[in-house]
Amino acid sequence: MDFFNKIPEMDRESLRELKKGIDLGFKDFSRAYGDAIESFFDPLLYFLIWLEKLLVTSPWPIVIGVFGLLAWIGSRSIKLVIGTMICFLVIGYFGMWKNCMATVAIISVSTLVCIVVGIPIGILMSKSNRAEKSILPILDMMQTIPSFVYLIPIIMLLGIGKVPGLLAVCIYALPPVVRLTNLGIREVDKEALEASEAFGATPMQKLKSVQIPLSLPTIFAGVNQTIMMALAMVVIASMIGVKGLGIPILQSISNQYLALGMMNGLAIVALAIIFDRVTQQYGQRIQKHRGQKK
Repeated sequence: MDFFNKIPEMDRESLRELKKGIDLGFKDFSRAYGDAIESFFDPLLYFLIWLEKLLVTSPWPIVIGVFGLLAWIGSRSIKLVIGTMICFLVIGYFGMWKNCMATVAIISVSTLVCIVVGIPIGILMSKSNRAEKSILPILDMMQTIPSFVYLIPIIMLLGIGKVPGLLAVCIYALPPVVRLTNLGIREVDKEALEASEAFGATPMQKLKSVQIPLSLPTIFAGVNQTIMMALAMVVIASMIGVKGLGIPILQSISNQYLALGMMNGLAIVALAIIFDRVTQQYGQRIQKHRGQKK
């Protein structure tokens, strides 16, 4: 009856030795390869530092004007352009300009990394059922594992700083663009593919001229979700040395400063709304253009 009342367990000594072995093994790996891995990400670090300095040191009217221009290019909505510029003016007025620019820099770089890495992986998944079955569990793990858990090996491997924070944001935000790239390419109309084959298109030509253009609305939906998830990670990334709006929020939690936390939290919300509306409307414009072509 004891078998049914108590689940079988590894004895404590064996469990302790197993945990100790895993920890020591990863520490040895960190000592052996940590510097090499960190140097591999140096170009990304330099780009992030350069972009952050550019945004912080450039005259604020030019920066806000550029954001307004990007909002217009993405949405073609004068209301959204005015709303974007007002949001950044209010953020600056309440003394959050530098932290906001640092957040915009890391979100921009992490989104760019996710696009560069995620879209090719999504294309690979769309072309191979075996690759899809192999990669989907990894994406599931990346989306479901608590973010604090994968901060541990990143910190052990790379320490505290901008690069570990950037990697943490990318790991958390990567899955949507991979999944929706795969979905978008798989859902391309078979008649369009058959027509391209009839004209003698190679697999690469079909991908570049038919599949990717027709799946762009879905891919941009993935980019939209990636940006939202990257913004959601800002506060947690600030725990390992990433500058931005997350640091004042952490300070407000530890010191119980309601106003400080609310103001910076609302600034993150404003950024999320701007990014969301611009990318959504850009995707809708692509969809509308695609419908007109048909």
